[in-house]
This record gives sequence, structure tokens and C-alpha cells, in this order.
Amino acid sequence: MLRIGSYTLKNRLVIAPMAGVTDRPFRTLCRQLGAGYAVSEMVASKPELWQTPKSMHRMNHDGEAAPIAVQIAGSDPQVMAEAARFNVSRGAQIIDINMGCPKKKVCRVEAGSALLRNEELVARILEAVVQAVAVPVTLKTRTGWSTENNNAIRIAKIAENAGIQALTLHGRSRACGFDDGTVEYDSIKSVKASVSIPVIANGDIDSPQKAKLVLDYTGADAVMIGRAAQGRPWIFRDTTHYFEFGDLPPAPEVSEVAALMQAHLEDHYTLYGSDSGVRSARKHIGWYTEGLPGAERFRDQLNVLTDSGAQLAAVVAYFSQLADLHDRLPLEPYGGSGSAASIKH
Repeated sequence: MLRIGSYTLKNRLVIAPMAGVTDRPFRTLCRQLGAGYAVSEMVASKPELWQTPKSMHRMNHDGEAAPIAVQIAGSDPQVMAEAARFNVSRGAQIIDINMGCPKKKVCRVEAGSALLRNEELVARILEAVVQAVAVPVTLKTRTGWSTENNNAIRIAKIAENAGIQALTLHGRSRACGFDDGTVEYDSIKSVKASVSIPVIANGDIDSPQKAKLVLDYTGADAVMIGRAAQGRPWIFRDTTHYFEFGDLPPAPEVSEVAALMQAHLEDHYTLYGSDSGVRSARKHIGWYTEGLPGAERFRDQLNVLTDSGAQLAAVVAYFSQLADLHDRLPLEPYGGSGSAASIKH
């Protein structure tokens, strides 16, 4: 089992921090469906942003299971240290530092993966945060600023020397963004062999089969699943089953998905309020229904609804009609990837 500081995680499956996606309701759902660990959306390190509605939502941990992990981002060591202390005071039990985000608005302020160009600053930030709090500090990073400038091993060793207690490595450079280029699983394998702290592999893990392949190939301690969990949070349960039995379980029953969605949406509305909640829930509903019969027409109808009660009723009605036709979700398992999942070199 993976340990981060004093916390022993129940398995080797992690839901990735994704801005605008992995809020507290979605993290809670993924944990209920088998994720062993979840990290919050990225929280700004600047104090003047802590009281904004966006930050307050991201720092909401009501009823969340331990360990509560909060990701912070920034480029000033002392500001990052203060952000870590502030989030610990609000319930964070693990602080995760973002040095992996490739978004332009983050890199423009020399945060996220832009920091990989300045290893001395990386060390100062990591040391400042580790020394500021008594809870474990982890790091999420990439292979380097560009494919030609791969400094993943050096960054990993800097992190280990600074007292970082686990490292998540997305196997792409900053220049590759979220999905350009082949994931460098060889880099993850090399980093794992170079440090003694736990390493979590991230990048294009889109099925239970791929999760096992990546774990076996890289020797990583865990895998982090991101976009593949959008609309399909039961991927964690399916992956646990695949690890144990070597096959995929049946698709979930339509009635189960309807109940999961209803609980998710109700929690979502509670966090964001009815007006804002309706708008932000649309993407989740879109992901849940993608590829299902009549989904495109249903989403067109859904997008004109502005009341949470009407939105929820429309979702319930859609899945009730689907249940009349299908006992289980009529979807190919994980894009039909089956046993064809592979690692490219």
C-alpha cells in the first residue's frame, strides 16, 4: 500500500486534481467508488484571492474523508509557505505543490510547470513549504519544460532532498500541454528508480488495463487517473476489480448511474447554490451522458434550463427512459480499448 507521511492509502488509485472538475462533490464520489486518494483543485497562493467564491468553493472540505489533500500553486517561496499554513488551518492534512500545470495563464506568472526552468527556485519553494507545515508535502510535476529539456530526475532528487514525501509525475513536458505527444513512461520509470520516495504515474491512463500496464512497466507506487474519470467515476471500482480478477466487470446498471448522478448533482447544488450550480453541473451531465442514445438532443434541451430542480428532473427522466430500454449502460468498455491498451516507446 502507498504511504504518504503517516497516511496509508487503501489502494494505488488516485483521482487527479483538475480545475473546474475535482471539486469536493466529485472527489467524494470518486472516493466512494474506489479511488484511494484525491487531491483538491489548484488553490491560489495569493492571500487576496482566498476569499473569492471560486477559492472558497475549492477550499470546502465539509464531510470529506481523510486524508484531505490541497494543491497550491505559485512562484514565491514565502507566499507559498503562507498558503500552506493557511490551508492546513482550514483542514488540509496533506499539501500538494503544483509544478505541472501547463496552462498559459499559470505559466505567465512563472508558476506551474514554468518553474521547471528554474531548479534553484524549485528547491527554495519546496524547502519553504516543507518547513512551514507539520503535515506531509507532495509535488506534482512534469518531465521538463520541453521534450528536449528533460530534468525530471533532477527535479525528483531536489524534491526528495527538500523533504517532499511523494511525487506525482505527468509523463509529458510543459510544451506538450495536456495531450500532445506520447507519454514518456520511460521517464517515470527512470524517476522511480532514482528516488526512494513514492512515485505516482500520471498521463493517458484511460482504462483499467492501461493502469495495470503503467504500474507494471514503470514500477510506480500508484497511478493517477484524470479525464477518464469524467462522467465515469466508477473507473476506480472497475480498475480495482481488474487488478484482482484480470477482467472487466459488467457496465453499471442504468439505475445505479441514475442514483449516482442524482446524489452528485444534489451535493453539487448544495456547494454552489442553485444558479451557479446549474451552469457548472452541465459539463458533468454532458460527460455522464456522452455516447448514450439520444444524449445530444437531451443536452440541447438541458442547456436552456436555469433551475436546479428542473435540471435534476430532466436527468432523472432521461435515465428513466434509458432504463426502459437497457438494464446496463449501453457503452463500449473504455472506448472499446479492451486488451489493446499498450505503452508506446
